[in-house]
Amino acid sequence: MPPTPSLSKDLANLDWPTLEHSLDQDGCAIIRNLLPPSQCRQLSGLYTEPGLFRSRVIMARHGFGRGEYQYFRYPLTDLIQQLRQSLYPMLVPLANRWNECMGLEVRYPHEHADFIQRCHAAGQSHPTPLLLQYGPQDYNCLHQDLYGEEVFPLQVAILLSEPGQDFTGGEFVLTEQRPRMQSRPQVIDLKQGDALVFAVHQRPVKGVRGYYRVNMRHGVSRVHSGRRHTLGIIFHDAQ
Repeated sequence: MPPTPSLSKDLANLDWPTLEHSLDQDGCAIIRNLLPPSQCRQLSGLYTEPGLFRSRVIMARHGFGRGEYQYFRYPLTDLIQQLRQSLYPMLVPLANRWNECMGLEVRYPHEHADFIQRCHAAGQSHPTPLLLQYGPQDYNCLHQDLYGEEVFPLQVAILLSEPGQDFTGGEFVLTEQRPRMQSRPQVIDLKQGDALVFAVHQRPVKGVRGYYRVNMRHGVSRVHSGRRHTLGIIFHDAQ
């Protein structure tokens, strides 16, 4: 798929202070209409092109839920590579601030290519962008996308199907576990082409004695009918 000439400019023109505020408050933020319906349909159609992918996972075989997904292989398609490279630098300032708040020494370079070099040097050389496919009764258990020691603390999911038209059910679910408290769930209202930026593993929350770490997990509720496709953009590579 070809890149989108205006994508980097469109991302730079977003209200990032407001998006960062949402991420600080809830661990997630929605970018509305990041991709048009035509590109969403094109991306969904890639699922039947096996030459684009390095592996296919049937969730039920591993206790992950029901449904399936495929990891893209290198070289990534132009559009997916552009999304990865364009979104990453917009999120680096927040990622570095979060790590500072949580007392973590790791800092992330501004360019995604430099971070990928770090991943490969650590033995994480397999690409992680993926395409997920759900049918009736499929779901995704709560989980975290951790593939090695090198982890970028934010990732992006783009809904490629239209709720109520292509599928019913299948809501994106995010939970956070604060110390000595029960888990707090969030059900995220996404439309076709919307992108959700959310915490991969943990995020800082300010308390009366400074910042503490909140553990995050995400998943998808049961799909009732139709077919649901999602593009996942994970910025670290896998072992």
